[in-house]
Amino acid sequence: MKKIILFTLTAIIMMKAATAQTPYTSVVDDRKVTILDGIITKYALQNNAAFTSWYAPSQTAYRPDTAILAAMENTKGKVQFIIFGGTWCEDTQNILPKFFKLQEQAGVADNAITFFGVDRSKKTLGNVADAFKITNVPTIIVMKDGKETGRVVEYGKSGKWDAELAEILNK
Repeated sequence: MKKIILFTLTAIIMMKAATAQTPYTSVVDDRKVTILDGIITKYALQNNAAFTSWYAPSQTAYRPDTAILAAMENTKGKVQFIIFGGTWCEDTQNILPKFFKLQEQAGVADNAITFFGVDRSKKTLGNVADAFKITNVPTIIVMKDGKETGRVVEYGKSGKWDAELAEILNK
């Protein structure tokens, strides 16, 4: 089942790239919050004026622990990350800029990450969030050889999302 989902995700990404259309929608909701829904990248967050109030400050404040950074570096080219986040969600606004800083410092390639923006009901274009049973965001899923090896939902069970991510990566 996971291989079918991974194949479907790859097909969606390739179709979107081939048509050269934006693979996500952007709407401002009734609360005046910009919501990106679909396949997005960290650059969609970094380069959107609607997100400047939270992206850079969250990323700048983060200093990854050396053990966490080492766990991420050791898995370069061996794992894929599938991320679900909501641009409207405070937890996403806090965690994802930090995750992307960790990714950059560890030298993990951008193409090792597939990032889906979800709406307030935690749905995304193509119902991909449903296929992965997403109930809370952000959710960081670690995939190896087409299979899920673990996931961190929001701040994790311990409140230390990055330490829990490192535990999954060290398995």
